[in-house]
Amino acid sequence: MPEHEADGQLATPTHEVRDFLHRRREQIAQRWADEPLFRTVFTVSRDEAVEAGKVVVDALAQVADSEQVEDPDAAGFSGVREQLARMGVARSRAGLSNTQVSSELAALRPPVENLLASDLEQAPPEHLRACSTALTVLMGTLRLVAMQTALSEWQALSDRQRLQLMEVATPVIRLWDGVVAVPLIGTLDSARSQIVMETLLNAVVEQHARFAILDITGVPTVDSLVAQHLMKTVAAARLMGAECIVSGIRPAIAQTIVHLGLDLDVITRASLADALGYALHQLGTDIVNPGAGQR
Repeated sequence: MPEHEADGQLATPTHEVRDFLHRRREQIAQRWADEPLFRTVFTVSRDEAVEAGKVVVDALAQVADSEQVEDPDAAGFSGVREQLARMGVARSRAGLSNTQVSSELAALRPPVENLLASDLEQAPPEHLRACSTALTVLMGTLRLVAMQTALSEWQALSDRQRLQLMEVATPVIRLWDGVVAVPLIGTLDSARSQIVMETLLNAVVEQHARFAILDITGVPTVDSLVAQHLMKTVAAARLMGAECIVSGIRPAIAQTIVHLGLDLDVITRASLADALGYALHQLGTDIVNPGAGQR
């Protein structure tokens, strides 16, 4: 039965929903525990899913109490954002699309609506409709909060994975005692150029390198910003006591650099082999081809 305010009037729809959520907290959590979103995320035990459901019900009740059922930034949602994000990401990792995750979130509403209708079956029809509307809006906002939070978490995860891939795709090779090289393949942007600089400088320190080769044979294009990053890398390596050699500049890149009027104050060689030969010669080490004197 619906609750009454102190003056004998029916409670406002949002406060009626608040009281209903408090009253039916256990039953709602039990029903949610059987829904795919909870059942497939909390797999240790059903009790774990029920407890997670209770936390969400409490958050909804807090939002209803503040009468901010349309506000995804309502304070009541702050305590469940992390849990909602974990649930959304878990379902995404299981292979579900954003649309499917959204559908699973939408499936949480009918069990709650059915309980509300049962509780308020003796209430005036207008009051029941108003409470149902408030609950629908509240559940819709929960769905929005869950998707926003999950999308933010997915983006953060994607950014971390992208950074890890860039680090893996920027290997430093020790070619000789005192000579290291970074063979670059693919497109260079500002973020990856920064990783190249950090990786190369760390290698210079760890390997006590006197020469560092940046081989850009596998880089299709270089714009002015990336070229400036490369020059900063060269300057930073010099400050660390290493001489930088850039090898493998493609014709298109050479034309771009000339067109941009960039002053490349750096040693360049046509290939990685030529750059290594130069570095070895500077170190006083020459490689002799055993077959060079044979005819």
